Amino acid sequence: MTELLQRVIAQLEKLPEEEQDAIATRLLAELEDERAWKVRFESTTSEQWDKLAQMVRQEIAAGDITPLDQVFPPKLGN
Repeated sequence: MTELLQRVIAQLEKLPEEEQDAIATRLLAELEDERAWKVRFESTTSEQWDKLAQMVRQEIAAGDITPLDQVFPPKLGN
């Protein structure tokens, strides 16, 4: 176990059981989500990646895109 994870667990142990369970539930869901995405990525074929890339190129060429700075505006003052 990493030092960082040990620190997190030490902090969690200080919380009431109800809060510990709520956080544990979120962590378990996050781990399952990561596992599911890993399976999806590992099972994606080269042909599927090529098709996705072509779709993105078509959207860009058609101007059917949203600039990232509109989706994730830069933080000012950092």
